[in-house]
Amino acid sequence: MGRPTKENSLTPQDVIEAAIACLDKEGESALGVNRVARELGIKPPAIYKHLNGNAELRKAVVLRIWRQFLAYCREKTQKINELPQLFKAGGMAARNFAKLYPARYKVMMQYQLHPTDADASAVIREALSLFQKGIQGYDLSKNQLIDAMRMVNAATYGFISIEQSGMMTFERSTDASYEIMLDALIFAIAHIRNRE
Repeated sequence: MGRPTKENSLTPQDVIEAAIACLDKEGESALGVNRVARELGIKPPAIYKHLNGNAELRKAVVLRIWRQFLAYCREKTQKINELPQLFKAGGMAARNFAKLYPARYKVMMQYQLHPTDADASAVIREALSLFQKGIQGYDLSKNQLIDAMRMVNAATYGFISIEQSGMMTFERSTDASYEIMLDALIFAIAHIRNRE
């Protein structure tokens, strides 16, 4: 893998990269200290010098994946300024990331980020900023923004999760259905704005 094999030269970044490589290859069950140590060719205690067990490893991996996801979405939307194209491009980017990295997306979305955690808070603010960019011009209050974000997250995550599990079996194109859903969400955001 090109990662350091000597325990003394190991960094937290090496551990996180190896964990993501394991996740990509084997899925969520590979996200553990013992498996990552094998990937790096070291003994598990060497990892504990950098990350304190499976829970801290998972958190570090999730935060890295969130940063990758947000960078991917920014890249896919950076040249778009018009609504609703910007919102739709963000929605498409989320689904495309999930298709490219299904295990990463699943782990990322199943981990609860806490706003009181400094590292998680930074990611939450960045995600909120990206979402606000996608719905700029709707002039939502703080509560309306929270409602809209929850609605969009539930709809896109729900669609992607059901699609990834193979439960969308009708012959209708899932691409077409997803695009229709994004269009409907744009109308729903306008409804939220007009409600209060």
